[in-house]
Amino acid sequence: MTLVEHNPALLPPGVAGPAGAPAAAPAAATGPAFADVLRTQPGQPVRFSSHALQRVERRGIDVGPAALARLQDGVDRAAGKGARASVVFVDQTAFVVAVPNRTVITAVDREHMKQQVFTNIDSAVIA
Repeated sequence: MTLVEHNPALLPPGVAGPAGAPAAAPAAATGPAFADVLRTQPGQPVRFSSHALQRVERRGIDVGPAALARLQDGVDRAAGKGARASVVFVDQTAFVVAVPNRTVITAVDREHMKQQVFTNIDSAVIA
């Protein structure tokens, strides 16, 4: 009589194989956790959508190195708190940002903020 080998992957969890056979050990997890992969990494550059670029150009909004660094810091802080859509205020400008993909959706300067309503955001950052 031949011994039949059992594939441990086909057995339900917690059920041992044939008598005397050791139970299969669960596979050890390797690499980063799924949540860590989805979370944005601080320091990645902020991108501007084409709509946001049009707003910046049309309204003459300053996005120099200093303002961009503060915007980046604000997005990093929002991401650290788990924000998904945030308004980041840098001086006299409000940037609406999709935090997970680090993309500025639109930019509004002080002149155009009157009567402005920001919807579908879950956080605000003053940078």
